[in-house]
Amino acid sequence: MVKIFSISVLQTPSSGASTLLANANDLSSFSFYQKGSVGEFMTFFSKTVAERTPQGQRQSVQENNYTAHVYNRGGTEQLSAVIITDQEYPVRPAFSLLTKVLDDFKSQVPQDKWDNPANISFPELATYLSRYQDPRQADTIMRVQAELDETKIVLHKTIESVLQRGEKLDTLVDRSNHLSAQSKMFYKTAKKQNSCCVIM
Repeated sequence: MVKIFSISVLQTPSSGASTLLANANDLSSFSFYQKGSVGEFMTFFSKTVAERTPQGQRQSVQENNYTAHVYNRGGTEQLSAVIITDQEYPVRPAFSLLTKVLDDFKSQVPQDKWDNPANISFPELATYLSRYQDPRQADTIMRVQAELDETKIVLHKTIESVLQRGEKLDTLVDRSNHLSAQSKMFYKTAKKQNSCCVIM
């Protein structure tokens, strides 16, 4: 099950404690009695990994069944973003989402409000949390790959549907007058080579 549990934006100075500026959690998979403790753990985990990630770097840290993907952008703003997922969430979409979160936060929340995190309103985090549960939404490369896989399936179905009932491509190749003997031999050799690699 691919799942995002938490997205956080933090101000992370090069030395000292980080400050949580905005966050959103999806704790729906936990019981009522666990939600408070799990939420506290997510905040603690986010702050800890953000503080221990050098400025200008990205890293992924695993703890039990969770993975924290961190991007400490550094610079004059000293912003970091952390996404906590299960271990199945792909790395590339996680970092794509972190970059988007930091860009949007910086453009929508004025820096003079960062001193008072209680007054920061950044509802986009909740939107990202629900929208990007499917990693293909965060990563255009994954989306294109999924589309290519779907096209490949359609192409496999198409060649089978073109052939008449009971007809096989092998018999068509053997009966074809338009193929040279060399092309027929190439087809048969390629088929033999590929058949040894089929995993059932």
